[in-house]
Formats: sequence, structure tokens, C-alpha cells
Amino acid sequence: MIYLDHNATTPIDPRVLEAMLPYLKSFYGNASGLYRLGRLSRSAIDTARHQVAELVGATASQVIFTSGGTEANNLALASLEPQAGLAVSAIEHPSILEPAERLRQQGHPLSLIDVDQNGLICQEALDAIIRTQKTTAVSIMLANNETGVIQDIARLTEQLRAHGIALHTDAVQAAGKIPVDFNSLGVRLMSLSSHKLYGPKGAGALIFEKGARLSPLLLGGGQEQGYRAGTENVAAIVGFGKAAELAKSELAQRGEYLAGLKTQLEDGLRSIPGLSIFAEDAPRLPNTVQFGLPNSDGEMLLMRLDQQGVAVSSGSACASGGKEPSHVLTAMGIAPALAQSTLRISLGTTNTPDQITQFIEQLKILVCQEG
Repeated sequence: MIYLDHNATTPIDPRVLEAMLPYLKSFYGNASGLYRLGRLSRSAIDTARHQVAELVGATASQVIFTSGGTEANNLALASLEPQAGLAVSAIEHPSILEPAERLRQQGHPLSLIDVDQNGLICQEALDAIIRTQKTTAVSIMLANNETGVIQDIARLTEQLRAHGIALHTDAVQAAGKIPVDFNSLGVRLMSLSSHKLYGPKGAGALIFEKGARLSPLLLGGGQEQGYRAGTENVAAIVGFGKAAELAKSELAQRGEYLAGLKTQLEDGLRSIPGLSIFAEDAPRLPNTVQFGLPNSDGEMLLMRLDQQGVAVSSGSACASGGKEPSHVLTAMGIAPALAQSTLRISLGTTNTPDQITQFIEQLKILVCQEG
């Protein structure tokens, strides 16, 4: 099988699995226990907290472990105190858009920040948010899960903070693929996820600025500084920590390798008549390419590729299953028919140049058959 959907999830790195196994088999103590097994679990969590913090230039005390990026995003929005108004970009992940909509239904003003045809935040839209003086909190993702477009969060934060507006960034897709430094970005809150960087599912984190107040979603225990109740998933947290450590140490090497594969992929795609690569002129992740083929059905192409042993995505794995075109592409002004033809390729460290060649060959065959 040729797996080309790493933005949806990554396989667990064997080194990560090796680090996790003792906490699945032998060291099963509750981290709140005072006995030896409990202390061993607590020590493992403390180590993982340092590893995750170091990946993004934070300190261990700024890391709150969650069940994943979705919970981290929900916790972030609940903690931004948006009583006077919340604004989120139009291309956010559903785990931001849906809790933002719930806040709107509860009476909190909500604005969507437009993007341009390349998926970048429109300066005019941001200026309008600032001028209204009704927004106190903003959420803008660092890198988009569909297009791979990278926002200049540090610049946006500087503008917003000058007007007393707090910013959260969903860095789930960025961390482990590009350098991410919490302090340099200047945000108040940042969301991370383990299974996007070769760690296990079921672990994520919210990084918070020192002095920031969080509003817990889960109550009933004193875990995670009182901000996230519930017995810790020690094995998953240990895996997250190990994955973060590896991502930090291998970041440059991985980035260079993935960028090389991406160049090969895009060269091959450009040889297919009529194909459009979305956000081609914007800064993008080194592993992500989203494209459309006029007069094609993206989901049908996806299934036919699957029959040939190639796994790709038609967009966000968390929003698939519907017949509506991607909200990300719609926000970018992509025509609905072209948006419906979309495929997303997200590369990983186990992909090879030969796999890219095979994918392009299979895609060309299928496109010819459709024509």
C-alpha cells in the first residue's frame, strides 16, 4: 500500500512504540498514586511534558495534556473569554469552527476572518476586526490541514496584541514539520496533537502563556494543574513525548526529505493537463499538496486509487463524508465544481520517490479513463 494521507494520521514510529510498551505492560500505576508504580508513571509524564515543551520552545509548566488536538482546541476557545467577541478564520478545522458556533449560539458575537485566493488571511479583514473594537479573542491556525498554507502568525499576533486581542493558534499540522516557537509567535494559546507527528492517537496538548487563565472543560480531579481532570493516559503521553523529541532532533532532515518528495510530486502533477494545485504561490508545509481536476469527482478518484492500493484524501478526514465542497476551498473562492474534484496528498517520512512515481502513473491512468 502507498499511504499518502499523513495529515489525517501518521503511523507510530517504532521508537515511539518501544518507549510506550513498558507503560502498557508493566508500569500501569495511576500517576496520582503515591506508591512506586504511581511515582514511575508520574515521572514518565513529567519527562514527556519536557519533551513536548522543548519541541515548541515552551517550558514544561506551560503544557496541559489533552486527549488530542480537538480537545485542545475546544479548551482554548473556552479559555479565551470571548464575551466581547470572538473571531476565527474561515479556513479553521471543524474543532474550532463548531465550538465557535456554539459560543455564538450562547450569545457571544462571532466573526469569520476572510482569506485570499491563496488561503492567506486578508489584511483588510483583520483590520476590520480590529476597527470594530468588539473582538477580544481570535483563533487562526498556523498551517492548514487541507492546503498546507502557513500563516504569518507572529505578524498577525503583533497587530492583534497592540489592540488587546488575544490569539490562539492551532499548530496541529505545523508542529514536527516546520520550526514552531511558542514565544516567537506571541500567541496566548497553542494546540498540538501526537498522532500528526508519528505518535499515538489519544494524546494532545494545549500550550498556554504564563499568567493565562484556562477554563477547564472536564472537572473532577486535580490532574494537569487542575485544568484537565481525569486519570492520565500514561502510555499515550509517553509516546507523545518521544515523538516530540524525535521531531525536534530530526526536524531539518525530515523537512528536507519531504520537500524533495513534494517537488517530485508537483512536477508530476503539472504534467497532467488541466490540473490545478491550490495555493501554489503561498508558503506551504513541505509535505502537503492539494489539487483539483476539472470534470472529475474527487471521491470517486479516491476510491479508485484505493482499489489500486493508494491511500489519499479528498480533504479533511474530520469533515469527510459530506457532499458539500470543502469550506476551506470555498473560502478561497474556488469554484464548487473544481472544489468537488479535490484530492489532498500529505507525505510522510516513510514515503519514497518510487512511490511518488507510482502514484503519478496511477493517477494519469485513472484521469485518462475518466476522459
